Amino acid sequence: MEDIMDALRKIQSELNEQKITIKESGEKVTAAVTQNINGILDEKFKILDEKYENLKEKLENQEKRIYYLEKQARKNNIVIFGLEETETSYETLENIIINFVREYFSLELDHRDIQEIKRIGNKGERYRPIIATFTTLGTKIKIFKQRKEALKDTTYYITEDYPKQILEKRKELQEQAKLEREKGNIVKIKYDKLVVQVKNKTTSNNKIQLTLSPEIPIHDGTKVQANKKNKHHTSIKRTSSLTEGIVKPSMLNFLVNKNQNNMPSSQQNTNDNL
Repeated sequence: MEDIMDALRKIQSELNEQKITIKESGEKVTAAVTQNINGILDEKFKILDEKYENLKEKLENQEKRIYYLEKQARKNNIVIFGLEETETSYETLENIIINFVREYFSLELDHRDIQEIKRIGNKGERYRPIIATFTTLGTKIKIFKQRKEALKDTTYYITEDYPKQILEKRKELQEQAKLEREKGNIVKIKYDKLVVQVKNKTTSNNKIQLTLSPEIPIHDGTKVQANKKNKHHTSIKRTSSLTEGIVKPSMLNFLVNKNQNNMPSSQQNTNDNL
């Protein structure tokens, strides 16, 4: 009987050892399989990340090209506000612009000088603005340079034909410009940049500090520019310009500027100086 009990104990001990061995083997197999799967997944994720980065780079390059093409397409354009809608055809609208330029800018234009003219926005109580595209950049520059003086005492005003994203940026800059003016600084908005001349009352020497205005969150995530120095008593702050982003033609020009139609002429000219 004692021999039988010893044999049973021995068998039980062997079974326990086998269980432990099987368990350890199972854990090793599980760890190996898990490591193998993780390795495969890491490799696949690495490939996907590379593809994503390549697509992202291609998209950014395409956005830059689109932005450049959009900017080039609008470079000969001006937007004219305040002209009455008396035209009955495209030809009469061209004549209105030709007569307008002759009267206020003393420039003799021909129909060949105009590539395209169109009203933008929905017809309503206010006169819709006109986008005029000239065949040469020189004609646009001549008109644009004289606009402040030529239209000083009128209800008309002229702006650039900005792309949608530039209009949105300028709208953001208007808020920042208001804050800077409240501080007593001289502020101008040039295209998509805010130029601030800071009055430095504590200047102990004749150095000018070129610093950047607070960064504004925009689509392309532009960075600040390096500080520069010159000899003056005032500091100039500039925001970085927008150089990329998907841009496409829209009527946002009218939507952003339509509230200016009812402004006094002095107020309109002030805004136009920006």
